[in-house]
Amino acid sequence: MAKQKIIIGSRGSELALWQANFVKKELEKKNKNISVEIKIIKTKGDKILDVALSKIGDKSLFTKELENELLAKRIDLAVHSLKDVQTQLPKGLKLAAITKRHAVEDVLIARNKGMTINKLPENAVVGTGSLRRKCQLLHLRPDIKTEELRGNVQSRLKKFKESEWDGIILARAGIERMKLQKHISSYISKDEVLPAVGQGALGIEIHRDNKFVDEILQSIHHQNTYISVLAERALLRTLEGGCQVPIGALAEVKSSGLYLDAMVGSLDGTITFRKKMRGSKKDPEKLGKQLARDLLKAGAKEILNEIYKSVRLK
Repeated sequence: MAKQKIIIGSRGSELALWQANFVKKELEKKNKNISVEIKIIKTKGDKILDVALSKIGDKSLFTKELENELLAKRIDLAVHSLKDVQTQLPKGLKLAAITKRHAVEDVLIARNKGMTINKLPENAVVGTGSLRRKCQLLHLRPDIKTEELRGNVQSRLKKFKESEWDGIILARAGIERMKLQKHISSYISKDEVLPAVGQGALGIEIHRDNKFVDEILQSIHHQNTYISVLAERALLRTLEGGCQVPIGALAEVKSSGLYLDAMVGSLDGTITFRKKMRGSKKDPEKLGKQLARDLLKAGAKEILNEIYKSVRLK
């Protein structure tokens, strides 16, 4: 019997291709009746590399072209880093599966092993393209100067090597998936820097009509990760956060319930609001919305309004 062919849409970076190949291997291992092909698609985020993400202000920067291919049914599924996927999906598409989450922390890459954020020299210069990292870093170390850093994992490492900077911050998941652990100076604890919503998980997006692919994707779907990211994404949606906003969140499923830890901060890190809450595993979105409303009431609303106003003025 001929195998059914399935086409994965992926961005062309090494990390994106690692993710697509990971999904391909897992699907082929668990479903003997299919063969999987990868189609590379360039996104706007891959083409504009000299502008800060927060200034482009497009929430679908790394997903739109892939989603257009899904809507046109030229590909069967798109594999994304879940942290790149906007919380409102285009009509006709759905997140069909979420893979088991990798370790979620950020890591510091510095000139020597064992260097930590606290040990960095006074007025150190650190590269990061993320407002979430920048805000939490400046909250811990107001003396630090940050520099804009964009591009794929390898090009960021290369830029750091050629710079005079003291360090850069990247996601542990990307570094470890690329087998580049030797560059890690230290792991940044989640107490110090909360990860991005969905960090470490892969989101697999499909056309709502594609029942066959929906069914086979369940073989690689990880329910506890799914519950966690539903809470985080509901929080982000309620806060209306995108690339332009310093928001961190992490939900974890434990035997006693679902725990969500989240922060919203000002761009300069001087003000941060952080709260934790426990909710039900059965209704993760309710927990996300509730914690978001609590943060807004505590004062995050003023911060967010300021940020949105400054983004609109640019």
